[in-house]
Amino acid sequence: METIKWVLCPICGNKTRTMMQEDTELKNFPLYCPKCKQQTLVNVKLF
Repeated sequence: METIKWVLCPICGNKTRTMMQEDTELKNFPLYCPKCKQQTLVNVKLF
């Protein structure tokens, strides 16, 4: 069974509304944080 985790905001460290599995890779993904109301381009390869 694959683990699913929340993607954390790189600015404030809180959970975003995005979840990802162990084998998911994100490249130039526009990650929005509802807490700090910032949008950041992220690259995620490893969990």
